[in-house]
Formats: sequence, C-alpha cells, structure tokens
Amino acid sequence: MKRVVVLFFLNVLFLGLLELKAQVKVHKDLRTKTWNIIGLRYDKELSPGKWGSVYPAPLKSLHNKVIELPGYMIPTKVGAKFTEFMFSIVPVESCPYCGTGDIPAMLQVKTSKSIAITDKPIKLKGKFIINDSGNDQSEFFLVDAVLILQ
Repeated sequence: MKRVVVLFFLNVLFLGLLELKAQVKVHKDLRTKTWNIIGLRYDKELSPGKWGSVYPAPLKSLHNKVIELPGYMIPTKVGAKFTEFMFSIVPVESCPYCGTGDIPAMLQVKTSKSIAITDKPIKLKGKFIINDSGNDQSEFFLVDAVLILQ
C-alpha cells in the first residue's frame, strides 16, 4: 500500500512539473505612449441595442499620421514572409486567440516589401489609419509600413 501511495505522489509531482514546463513564458509587452493611445478605443451603446466604437480625441489625432511602433508579428496565414499581418504589443503565445493571456492592443499591417516572420520584437513605421466604416476588417491599420528595427 505504501508503494502505491509513493508512486501516486511521484506521478502527481512529475505531472505537475510537466505542466509547469508547458506553460507559456511570460513576455514583457512593448507598450509605448502611442500603443496606450491606440488602446483608448472603447465600445459604447450609441442607441438602444446599437453598439459602436468610440475614438477619443488623442486617438483621432493619430489618424493619417506616420507613427513608429514596436511590437510582435501575428501571422494571419501560413508563410515565411508577409506583406500583411497583425501587429501586437505581445507575442502570439500571449494572444488569447492563439495562446494565453488578455486581449492585447492590435492593428493590421500592410507593407509594400515583405517581412520575414519572426517571434522577436520588431519596430515598424507607417501611416496609422482608423477604419470606422463598420465593415468586418480591422479597426486600425498601419499602411505603407516599413521595418526599421529587427
């Protein structure tokens, strides 16, 4: 009986260690003042039963301006190089849709020159666009983006 109990506890300990190893590594997000402004967007009930996005003045002031942002590539399809991808303050492993974590600030990037996939932080420069058309596309874009730091 003692042997069974010891084996049981060893098994529990072993499985516990495996679970700890399997957890996602915590990453420091790349939050900047500009990312904080992008994060100001919120949803509000505009009329009974009709919800919409609200873009505070500091966020609206970024529309059509060239900005620089550090962040992580979040691919939306399979490939090694991309001209379109999502961009976030946290890596894909920390994304609630792809791994674990809270919903991060994100925007869609469009480049003219493809960028090789990386899980390391990069820095992009491009024109920030607010898409308030209500269609199914992203709300925020960084267009004509170029890689300025890898």
